[in-house]
Amino acid sequence: MVSSLKNHPFAVEAFFDTSLVLTYAVPKEVLAPLLPECLTPDTFQDRWAFVAAAMVKTKNLRPKGFPTFMGNDFVLTGYRIFVRYTTSQGKRLRGLYILRSETDKARMSFFGNIFTHYHYKTTDIEFTKNGSTIQVKSIQSKLNVTVDVNETGDIPLPTGSPFQEWKEARRFAGPLPFTFTYKAETQEVLMIEGVREDWTPRPVRVLQHESGFIDQLNLHPIVLANAFVIKDIPYYWKKGKIDLWKP
Repeated sequence: MVSSLKNHPFAVEAFFDTSLVLTYAVPKEVLAPLLPECLTPDTFQDRWAFVAAAMVKTKNLRPKGFPTFMGNDFVLTGYRIFVRYTTSQGKRLRGLYILRSETDKARMSFFGNIFTHYHYKTTDIEFTKNGSTIQVKSIQSKLNVTVDVNETGDIPLPTGSPFQEWKEARRFAGPLPFTFTYKAETQEVLMIEGVREDWTPRPVRVLQHESGFIDQLNLHPIVLANAFVIKDIPYYWKKGKIDLWKP
């Protein structure tokens, strides 16, 4: 009973005030050991796999259908790998595998860890805007990201990015249609589908990027591949569905 509560038993909705995603490229053979057996890295040129840090300022997060005033505002960060999964019916899906989640509110950690497998931790995240810059900072998590969201002029891809143009990079901007969790003892894959409209990520110039969690993964070599921002987007997650993985 308690275990089943973690399987996203109801749909959730929120409004994304701002979502900032930095994606890092890593050789696929370096990133693959972090994944459960049912998932494979989603790759570019059959060489690069990707891990992302997503930082989101949300408004009115609540069970879907509940009135807006019952929602809560949170800052959320999520560290996830871009993956592929083949269902028991043979359908190939793109999605994300969550490594860790953080939030600025203890109640989000409490309820998030009851109803999801996203490994929430409470930390001192601050999400601030100053003119054309956005800074996301946490002393406890050793997170310090600053970007310039000014829309004028061409923005170059990060130095060393495997992508040649932003059109290629946008494929690994997130969010993807699905998020996956795996229960090895029963070979069950929990699939959570996200639904959004008018999702148009804009490239941003990264001025600073430090992440204690990314550093802890000890991935080498690793290079910043892209960075995108979206603003003012309604979003919701459907109730979780379980698929029995067939090796």
